[in-house]
Amino acid sequence: MVAHTSRPHAYQLDSCDPAAQTYSMTITSPVTVPIRFLLTDFRRAISLSSTAFLALAFLVSMLAVQPLTASAQTAAGGDSAAGASLKKVLDSSSRPATDKDRDRYRHPFETLSWFGLKPDMTVVEIWPGGGWYTEILAPYLKQNGKLYAAVAPGENTAAYRKKLADDTADYGKVVVTDLDPPAKLEIAPPGSADMVLTFRNVHNWMHRGYADDVFKAMYHALRPGGILGIEDHRGNPAVPQDPKATSGYVREDYVIKLAERAGFQLVGRSEINANPKDTRNYPDGVWTLPPTLRLKDVDRSKYLAIGESDRMTFKFVKPIKIAAH
Repeated sequence: MVAHTSRPHAYQLDSCDPAAQTYSMTITSPVTVPIRFLLTDFRRAISLSSTAFLALAFLVSMLAVQPLTASAQTAAGGDSAAGASLKKVLDSSSRPATDKDRDRYRHPFETLSWFGLKPDMTVVEIWPGGGWYTEILAPYLKQNGKLYAAVAPGENTAAYRKKLADDTADYGKVVVTDLDPPAKLEIAPPGSADMVLTFRNVHNWMHRGYADDVFKAMYHALRPGGILGIEDHRGNPAVPQDPKATSGYVREDYVIKLAERAGFQLVGRSEINANPKDTRNYPDGVWTLPPTLRLKDVDRSKYLAIGESDRMTFKFVKPIKIAAH
């Protein structure tokens, strides 16, 4: 059984000045249903007392939070409409067999279900590489949702764009944006995304020296209550973190600090993508392992037996801030 941990729902009263009738609340629970009205204006309209306002804020936030917990559990069980739709995409004949073969390492159904992905969401995929996850996200979201693909600079981007152009049935609605700090940071319209996802990229941003810029861009794109899902090669907690992540491995505490500096709150961590066989001490870093196998035939069977890297899987939320004056 895969282990998941989630933080309890958090409701923080940031400030309270009864004399001035000023209150500020931060909700740090993951939310999938946006609060459709501004509680500040609602309170003014019906002249709620300060106590009643805080009670209302708590009630609305609870109603907003509950759908995520329920839907994520149902999808993970595979018996919801969303879960069935995701499984259909994963089993589709349009996915190359070589990509399906990597499901045993990447666990896309379990990972996306745990993040709380729903087919009507607006999602941003950061630096999609060759499009392994895009092959899943694009057809899943094309009917009722929206997918932004924030591509990296470099020659791989041209191949990715061609991939999308060659299959308009699955990829015709994908909106491609550029993420190339510090000049290009708008990955989607501000506050528009329900979810931002990135897979094995934090080490790349560290290597280029702009990880903080990327986390701020992701925070900016998400709506309040939106989810940031991160997966990356998990570093050894006993080894000091190389700020350039030249081995490809990143310590969990380092990723958490990057996210928190941008304003995110950690609400869950999962062992879905753990690999206890990964010792994290190889001649060419994480690229020694499959699928890269940088050493080619040197100890190939040994590294194939280990499999792909041990990976952290984190769920962060952009807090909802509710203020009343």
